[in-house]
Amino acid sequence: MSAERIDRLEERLAWLERHVEEQDKVILQLTETADRLRAEVRLVRERSSSGAGGEIAPGSTDNERPPHY
Repeated sequence: MSAERIDRLEERLAWLERHVEEQDKVILQLTETADRLRAEVRLVRERSSSGAGGEIAPGSTDNERPPHY
């Protein structure tokens, strides 16, 4: 094998290794985002199913009209 060919292969290998590292970082970020979103969905489901038939508690501002009405 020529030295030039070995150099090109080493360059390609270095590029592929860097690319794999970047993909690993992105996949880790996406996994963390998905976990956070799952927790938020679980919390919203718990809130919507809890309480007296889903009614708003007295004194709560969740059901008030916005000021522009």
